[in-house]
Amino acid sequence: MTADPISVSKAEILRLRSSLLQNTRQFFCSRDFIEVQTPCLSRDNVVDAHIDPVTVLGTALGMPQGTSSDFYYLQSSPEFAMKRLIAQGVGSQFSLGPVFRAGERSHRHNVEFTMLEWYDVGASMERVIEQTINLVESLLNLAPETVSIASSMSTHETSVRRHNRVQNPIRVVSYRNLFRESLGFDPIDVSLDRLQLEVACVDQHLAKALAGQRDDMLDVLLTERIEPLICTESVLIRNYPITQAALARRSDDDPATAERFELLIEGLEIANGYGELLDADELIRRNEANNRKRLATGRSDLPSESRLVDAMRLGLPACSGVALGFDRLVMIAVGTENIGDVLTFPIELA
Repeated sequence: MTADPISVSKAEILRLRSSLLQNTRQFFCSRDFIEVQTPCLSRDNVVDAHIDPVTVLGTALGMPQGTSSDFYYLQSSPEFAMKRLIAQGVGSQFSLGPVFRAGERSHRHNVEFTMLEWYDVGASMERVIEQTINLVESLLNLAPETVSIASSMSTHETSVRRHNRVQNPIRVVSYRNLFRESLGFDPIDVSLDRLQLEVACVDQHLAKALAGQRDDMLDVLLTERIEPLICTESVLIRNYPITQAALARRSDDDPATAERFELLIEGLEIANGYGELLDADELIRRNEANNRKRLATGRSDLPSESRLVDAMRLGLPACSGVALGFDRLVMIAVGTENIGDVLTFPIELA
């Protein structure tokens, strides 16, 4: 029997958010992680083909002449700084704070949002997968079973029911097996011609435009054909193709894949995790490849060399890490599809 929705005010949402923040910190502190606060402004930035940082001119900082860089970036992730700390011997750590991504504003995105990121030194990808599942399920168990909220982005009340997701456990499946069970083929071994035919079932013009671009076609199929099949589930997808490794290392068990995973809860991407890349030269190669993609889509390139590269050359200990969109987790906890409902103020009201 489904309970009647509970009316929730902004104050109640923020109290729940505060409780989730406190329990998140307790989760990691009880496991001997330390909380770190890394710079929001840095000369370095993660080089991603599709994520644009907010850029700040060095002259805007009012620093003495000759002491500032030409550009600084509001960080899209604390990753580079946290890995530099690991290389300095700080050990397992977590960060829970603001990050920034230019141009991102929708019902699921805000230019400024809260990211939980953690690195477990010496841990395998399997260990941080277990941590992710335990954390998410424990936090969602704090929330009421059903809620009704007044959307801050509309003038009418939106009633949303949330099922208890602890009773619907997170399913772990490999990227390859997800494609096999959903579309009937292996995404890594399948021919480009077959992929183009599959994309044509979604959009013929898009299939022609993406011909020969395996990863782009796989992204379309994952988003448009597979995610609708799993949108009522909580699914952790692991071992992405090595060509989609981002900053993950190659998998020893399946060298055609990377130690990368993503967690989706009812179609909403919550977390992205890696068995972390340790090779500085490989990081530069991946940065340069991402910069080529950025230039091809009209974006500016970002620095391939960084202080993280220098730190990795000195020696980055083996570790695994996870980045989790905290606001999205709160969205699930309170039962809303609008990120503005769980922020103090979205960007247009800030």
